Amino acid sequence: MSIKFILNHKEIELNLDPSMRFLDVLRNHLNLTGPKEGCGEGECGACAILMDGQIVHSCILPLANVNGKEIMTIEGYKETKRYQMLADSMLEEGGSQCGICTPGMMIAAESLLSHNPKPTEEEIRIGISGNLCRCTGYNMIIKAIQTASKKGDGLW
Repeated sequence: MSIKFILNHKEIELNLDPSMRFLDVLRNHLNLTGPKEGCGEGECGACAILMDGQIVHSCILPLANVNGKEIMTIEGYKETKRYQMLADSMLEEGGSQCGICTPGMMIAAESLLSHNPKPTEEEIRIGISGNLCRCTGYNMIIKAIQTASKKGDGLW
């Protein structure tokens, strides 16, 4: 079965088993290793991607479900000014430590800020709630998103 979609602004066509996990397709067939295998159950957010602008956990997403969709991984997001603003804010506020959750957190923050450029702390907590972090205790990540929202006024 031919599956066609846009991945990081490029047209892709694959002839693979449509029931394959999209995370495995990204990592093993398209060599995009930013989305990580964490829990494999859609609970930790390490595998987060954007599908038509909405955050999705790729570890529970069948390949067939991306047909006709626009997908952005952390690799595609890294090419944007919004990514750079958020990455700088994460660095400034200490929001990234071991790095396992960072790609998913960045995708969650982009999803949140693209729909709500000036979120409250509570809205940020809700926006990143599908992503687990074992290092920071979340406060530094929340502060980084607040900083990006202020400094990046007009980007989102």
